[in-house]
Amino acid sequence: MVDVELFYKDTSDHSISSEEEDMLIRSCSNLNVSFGYHCDSSQSFSPENDHGNGISPKNIFGTNTMIGSRNGSFTCLSGAAISANFTLANTNICNGLIGEEILPELDSPNSFRKIVSSPSMSRLDSYSTSQGSPVSTESSIFEISKNLWRSSAPTTVSSNFLTNTEVKMAGGAAGEDRVQAVCSEKNGWLICGIYDGFNGRDAADFLAVTLYDNIVYYLYLLENRIKQQNGLYNSSETSLNGLKSELTLAMRNSENEDIKFSETFRAGVLNCLSTAVEQAENDFLCMVEQEMDDRPDLVSVGSCVLVVLLHGTDLCILNLGDSRAVLASMPYVQNGALKATQLTETHSLENPLEYQRLLADHPDDSSVVRGNKIKGKLKVTRAFGVGYLKQRKFNDALMGILRVRDLSSPPYVYTNPHTLSHKVTDDDLFVVLGSDGLFDFFSNDEVVWLVYQFMRDNPMGDPAKYLIEQLILKAAKEAALTAEELMRIPVGSRRKYHDDVTVIVIILGNAQRTMTASTSL
Repeated sequence: MVDVELFYKDTSDHSISSEEEDMLIRSCSNLNVSFGYHCDSSQSFSPENDHGNGISPKNIFGTNTMIGSRNGSFTCLSGAAISANFTLANTNICNGLIGEEILPELDSPNSFRKIVSSPSMSRLDSYSTSQGSPVSTESSIFEISKNLWRSSAPTTVSSNFLTNTEVKMAGGAAGEDRVQAVCSEKNGWLICGIYDGFNGRDAADFLAVTLYDNIVYYLYLLENRIKQQNGLYNSSETSLNGLKSELTLAMRNSENEDIKFSETFRAGVLNCLSTAVEQAENDFLCMVEQEMDDRPDLVSVGSCVLVVLLHGTDLCILNLGDSRAVLASMPYVQNGALKATQLTETHSLENPLEYQRLLADHPDDSSVVRGNKIKGKLKVTRAFGVGYLKQRKFNDALMGILRVRDLSSPPYVYTNPHTLSHKVTDDDLFVVLGSDGLFDFFSNDEVVWLVYQFMRDNPMGDPAKYLIEQLILKAAKEAALTAEELMRIPVGSRRKYHDDVTVIVIILGNAQRTMTASTSL
C-alpha cells in the first residue's frame, strides 16, 4: 500500500536536474522498443486539473465507466524495452522460416500498424469443415502452420471478435526479450505479451510469431462452442451493434448474467490461453528435435511468458516464469491510499513454495538444486522451452560439461502456467507489465508509485519509457556511473549492470486523459 500524499510531499528521490535530464534523454536514444496507443474516444486530461486545484488524485485517471461502455476496456498504453544481452541477428530455427521471413517484420516498426490480413484466420479456414464447424482440437496446428504463417489470402471467418479490420499490432525486440501488443479499439479488447528469453532468443522469437495465432485459434473454438450451445451455429450471424461475434456477445453477457455463468465463461478464456501456450510448447520442442543435431544449443533455449487479455471489465492473465503484472488501484479514495497488487506468480527458486514443490517432486534426487539453480543451470521453475531440463533426449543432445549430470527424474522445469481473471472495477487505475529486469531494481510498490507520480505531472507523457529511464538512473548510480557512461557500455558487457528490460503500462477504462507515447526514437 502506497500513500498517495507521498507523491505531493516528497519527490526528491526521483527528481533530477535539467542537465541530468538532457543527458538521460541522450542516453535513452537507443531504446530498442518504444510504442504507444491511445483510444480516439478518450478525452484529454487538462494539465491544470491537478491536485493543487482541488481535484482528487484519482481524477487524474478519470472515472472508470467501462461497465457501461464495451469500448472502454482501456484508454491508452505504452511500451518500451532496452537490451543488455548480446544476441545473434536472427535465428535459423525451422530452416530459417521464422528468422529470415517473419521476424524482420516483427522487429520493425515500433509504432502500431494495422493488420491487413491475419495468417491465423487462414489457419482457421483450413480447420473448418464444409458445414463451417471446427474440427477436433486434437488436430496439430504444427502440421500446417509453417505454410500458413505467411499466408495473405483473405479470410472467410468473419464472426470472430479478433478478426476485425481495425486490429492493430506493435512490438519489437530487446536483447533476448520480445514484446507484442495487439488491440482493437472498436471491439474494446487488447492482448499483450512479454516473452523474456534466456540462453538465446529462439524461444522468445517463436512465441512472438506463433502464440497470438494460437490464442486466436482457441478463442475461435470457444466461440463456436458457445454458438453450438446457444443453437446458433447454422443460423445467420448475430449482429450486436455492428459487432458480428458470438464471443463478443458472450463477453457482454458475462458481465450481466449471474455469477456462475460469468465465472464459467472467464474460465473458458483462461483455458484458451493455457492451451495456446501448451500448443506452442509442443510445436517448439518438435522443431528443436528436428534441428538439434545441427544446433544442440536449442535444447537449452527457453523463455518466460506473460500474456494479458483485456476485454471490457475482464482482465485475464497467464504467466510462466518471473515476469510480473502489477495492478494499481485506489480502493480508499478518502484517505488517498494507492495499492499495488501482483496478479502473477513468481516461478523461481526465490519463491519458497516453488522451491519446496520442486524438492517434493524429486524426493530421491539429492542434487535437484546446486548453486541456487536447478541442476546448477536455471533459477526459474516454470518456463517455455528449455527442453534439456524436461526430457532426457534433449539433454543427451548436449556434450561434455553442457550436459546435465544425474537427470534422474525429469521434468525439473514445468510448463503449467499460472492463470488468473480479475474483474476490473472503478477502483482500478492501471496495470504495469514487466520482465524481471524491471523488478531487479524496483518493488511492486515503487513501480506503481513511479507511474502514478509521473502521470500526475506528465498527463501526455510515456510512463513505460519513464520507468526504463528511472531504472537506468538507478543502475548507473549503483555502479558509480552516470547514465550516459552506462549506456556507452556495449550490450553484452552491460549485462553486468542490468538485464534486458521490457515494460508495458495499460491505462484502464475510459480515463479522462490520453497519452501520446513516442513511436520512434
